[in-house]
Amino acid sequence: MSKLFVVATPIGNLEDISQRALRILREVDLIVAEDTRVTKKILFHFQIEKPLISYHHHSSQKEVEKVLNLLKEGKDIALVTDAGTPGISDPGGKLLEEVLKTPELEVEIVPIPGPNAAVAALSISGFPTDRFLFLGFSPHKKGRKTFFQKIADSEHTVVFYESPHRIIKTLKEMSEHEELKNRQLVVARELTKKFETIYRGTASEILSKAGEELSKGELTIAVNTTTR
Repeated sequence: MSKLFVVATPIGNLEDISQRALRILREVDLIVAEDTRVTKKILFHFQIEKPLISYHHHSSQKEVEKVLNLLKEGKDIALVTDAGTPGISDPGGKLLEEVLKTPELEVEIVPIPGPNAAVAALSISGFPTDRFLFLGFSPHKKGRKTFFQKIADSEHTVVFYESPHRIIKTLKEMSEHEELKNRQLVVARELTKKFETIYRGTASEILSKAGEELSKGELTIAVNTTTR
């Protein structure tokens, strides 16, 4: 029986990779990566040489079949994303679906846990985290009104991802939303990286403090259910 290891990799700081993850990357037959260029940098740093094939949002069914066939041949494969845990707001989840719905495929799926930006942001938020709502990335255009209303209606702390291209727009929309404008936020920029910055306050307060600096780097936003 082949094994498919779902391997979490650092979201920035390479010291965050686990010893188990390194061992698995060294032992598998090959690695399936969202972006082979990104993964090559990690492998080079840790002096690991393994065959790489790509799987991303735009991968064809033919490319999916290639991975399935390798598993059928008994190959052990590590699945990695660009940063963090595969399958969490990540195309790796679709590949896992394909594996699980292939009845003739005998494969053991093994999680190798590690870094995750959403959980990292929640851990330093100071907001209630016994329960939380994770919403992935905010919509580009269509559905944004519904997205923000879902945040407003949540009884639990909400966490979501945002791109540097949309963060200013998102915070402005939240500052103008009647039910969100006074909510306390934590905006975590460039988590675990050299320029990691944590902003706290309402959407308008964070905009006035940080401004265009917010547009430099990947962001995770946690939203409290209360105003103070």
